[in-house]
Amino acid sequence: MRIRPRQQLLDLWRAHLRTSFRDGGWVWGGRDGRNSISDAEQLMCLLYPSTELASFALDPDSIESADDIAAVMATLGDNLRVGGALVTKIEEFFDSYTDADGNPIFAGGSYFRDSGFGEPSAAQRELEVVDSYSMSLSLCIASLRFLRGLDRYLVHEVRREGTHLKERIHALTPRVSVRLTSAMGGLIRSFVIHTPPFSSSAGQEILKLVNQTGAPVKDVIADFSGALEQIRVQAENDVRSGHTPGLDLRDDNLAFECGWAWGIDTNAGPAVEVTGRVATQPGYAVTEPYLYFTLVALDGIKDLYSQRTQEPALLEPHQLQLAEALKRRAELTQRYWSTISRFGTGRWPLEDLPWRTSDGKQSDYYSLAVTAFLIQDLLERESTTDLARTVGVLRQLAQRARIINRQVPDDPAARLHYPGITLTLKGSEVVEPGTVLGYHVSDFTTLLLKRSLQAARLARDVDTREELLDLAASALQHMQDRAITGGRSAGLWDNLGPVGDAADAAPSWFLTERMMECLVVAHNTYTRPPLATQAMVNAAIGKLSEAEHLLSQEFLQVSDAVYSSRFQELAAIQQSLDRADEILTKRPHTAEALAADALLRLNALAYAREDATR
Repeated sequence: MRIRPRQQLLDLWRAHLRTSFRDGGWVWGGRDGRNSISDAEQLMCLLYPSTELASFALDPDSIESADDIAAVMATLGDNLRVGGALVTKIEEFFDSYTDADGNPIFAGGSYFRDSGFGEPSAAQRELEVVDSYSMSLSLCIASLRFLRGLDRYLVHEVRREGTHLKERIHALTPRVSVRLTSAMGGLIRSFVIHTPPFSSSAGQEILKLVNQTGAPVKDVIADFSGALEQIRVQAENDVRSGHTPGLDLRDDNLAFECGWAWGIDTNAGPAVEVTGRVATQPGYAVTEPYLYFTLVALDGIKDLYSQRTQEPALLEPHQLQLAEALKRRAELTQRYWSTISRFGTGRWPLEDLPWRTSDGKQSDYYSLAVTAFLIQDLLERESTTDLARTVGVLRQLAQRARIINRQVPDDPAARLHYPGITLTLKGSEVVEPGTVLGYHVSDFTTLLLKRSLQAARLARDVDTREELLDLAASALQHMQDRAITGGRSAGLWDNLGPVGDAADAAPSWFLTERMMECLVVAHNTYTRPPLATQAMVNAAIGKLSEAEHLLSQEFLQVSDAVYSSRFQELAAIQQSLDRADEILTKRPHTAEALAADALLRLNALAYAREDATR
């Protein structure tokens, strides 16, 4: 399937508005009902592309200059009314998820599920979760950028509705900032460092994971400690968060892993930099990193550091300090998982599918999550080292998940996609003894699609890039096959068979938002210049050099006036070769094609001249 990011994003927007905007009013919620995460995802489907991609901006000037976007957004009204409608939705979100004391609410609500230990209680549904912190962080950044852009436009707007909208923006902006601060504080307090003794069950699982050669345990522990020495030192010095006082993080008798728990760590102290409830409320999550929540936390943190968020005064001084604290934790985490995934000199732990976590669970989803950490690490270091092996893991995972291969009846791989893996949120039973919360994660295909597209930016040879884009195309086709096909939400996700085939199936904003992210990544991937290897450049240089020489010879034969047809043909060939020379290092195959065309035209001139002298 061909990836066409602009058209597919516009189709998503069109389906989104058809679902959310009914009978003149906005309808919140999807298949999973309303909660602080789902409603943020519903808003992000519109706000994220408009603030990440300049060609999708939703300020009045941009809408007026883009007919296709104006046509899609006509449901919300004319240029200025689109901005006003989105401001209203942001206001409604903040009204819904702010308590009477003005504190933001980050409860998981209806996203919490039965993990086999009973239905969640009302008190458990009020627990805060990392997914909400991370999604709120991204939503707040997108909202601030959108509100700032609209405010700049309204400086010159003199109509009464423009003045009223400007006042609303100025009242809303501080509320967005408060939630952003709280979300950052929640992520800091949810970061964990897990250091079980090697003799414990968790330590033994880590040893089994990294010992791919059957080496003596003593040697494996020594190599493990050596590989992580710098990471341990950084953890000890920079991000020693919520850890037992007096515990040496560099102790070689302890295993080590870091990342994000499902919520605030039970050992986390107050986040002194943050005001409000998130700084003082107790934590319930056990001190163990979850790969899924680590992944979403890193995605949210990276939104803080995307190039376009570096706008003057976007973050307040205390937020910059929190952002720096989060960045240190993100860098530490990414280095750890990138290192552990490739530990040893033989087969990588990552290549031993499926990945096993320290609590003894295993799944191809965990393998894909660790692969995502590795790809992001390679991207940030602009390194192609180990990219080929990483692509091999991606392809294996796509085959095992039946994204490339055909599914068969009762295929166990189908559970990766629906209902997905169920995470057991250990510690949640403190609120309701005997009941442990579950959390369903069903974004395997979108995660594979996103990381394949990101890795394609890194590829430096055509074969690797094409393999990654083929993987992405297969994943996109898999998602298209799961799109809702009937009713108001046609074109959104996720078709679950009998449920999805209902006359008016509600969408999963969890999955639809992730598809939107994939299309934004695809847009950014295709805006980059094509590959230009030295071998491709050299091939073009050979043809270009020959064409330039033959052109010079032809000019020696010209005695016609400047306005003659022969001279004009040679001038056109010269112009074509000048263009080829200009784009040689950026688009060598195009330059080669221009040179080849010039050679054919020069050969025709030479043949005609030789034929005339016979």
